[in-house]
Amino acid sequence: MSGNFESKLAEMGVTLPNAPAPAANYVPFVQVGDLVFVSGQISQNDDGFITGKLGDDMSVEDGAKAAQTCAISLLAQVKAACGGDLDRLVRVVKLSGFVNSTQDFTQQPQVINGASDFLGEALGAAGQHARAAVSSPSLPLGVAVEIEGIFQVK
Repeated sequence: MSGNFESKLAEMGVTLPNAPAPAANYVPFVQVGDLVFVSGQISQNDDGFITGKLGDDMSVEDGAKAAQTCAISLLAQVKAACGGDLDRLVRVVKLSGFVNSTQDFTQQPQVINGASDFLGEALGAAGQHARAAVSSPSLPLGVAVEIEGIFQVK
């Protein structure tokens, strides 16, 4: 089903992929009341995993692009949780972003802005959210970014 949010995404040149399958023993999302808790989505695109370590072999700009791919996967999971109707999304409540970075790297917020800015542009006021952006010495499969989210749906 295509609605307002997906029309805006299409204007931005973004088509949501099928929701990524879990990589281990967990479910991709859990709905409790009107909240959907989406498991961490790792940076990946059509070419595969986006790997790298911020502060070493990856720029802040490339990290922000990796974070945007996580946001796209988060929306794909929300769409799946809503039976294919992304317009059931009321708002993004909170994101928790993890950045694979060196010990002295301090620009985690700028990296996770790649997801936050994307969601704000795509969803307008519904994309405004609370957030955490933290460093991690490593992430699964060597990916650059992982982001989990909480979403309100109707």
